[in-house]
Amino acid sequence: MSSLGINHVCLAGHLTRDPVLRKTNGGTAVADLGLAINDEYTARDGKVVEQTCFADIVVWGKSAEASSTYLKKGDPALVEGSLITEQWETPQGEKRSRMRVRALRVHFLRQKGAGANGNAEGVATAAPAADGDDPFA
Repeated sequence: MSSLGINHVCLAGHLTRDPVLRKTNGGTAVADLGLAINDEYTARDGKVVEQTCFADIVVWGKSAEASSTYLKKGDPALVEGSLITEQWETPQGEKRSRMRVRALRVHFLRQKGAGANGNAEGVATAAPAADGDDPFA
C-alpha cells in the first residue's frame, strides 16, 4: 500500500515584524519572519467574519539575507514552503514543540519604487542548509 504525502504551503500576507537575521555556527544565514494572513468568510447568518492567522516562517541561505535586506514590518510577501515541527526540551525537562513554515521561496510583493532602494519587488529562493547547519533537521 502506498501512502500519499504532500507538504506544500503557499501563504500571502504582511510581515508582523522586521525579519531577524542570524548566522549558524557553520556560517549559514537564517531569518525568522512573522506573517499575518487575513481571511474573511460569510457566516450562516449572513455576516462577514474577518479573521487573521499568524504564521512563523524560517528562511535559509541567500533567501534569508535578501529577505532581511528588502523586507520590513508591514510589507506584503508571498511565501512558498513546507510545514516543519520543531521539538525541544526546556531546562526543566518539559517537552515543547511548535509548527513553522520552512520557506523555499519568498516573493517580495511591495510595488516598485515603494522602498528606500526603489526596487523591492522580486523573489528570493532558499538554498538548502549545509549539513549540520539546520538546527531543526
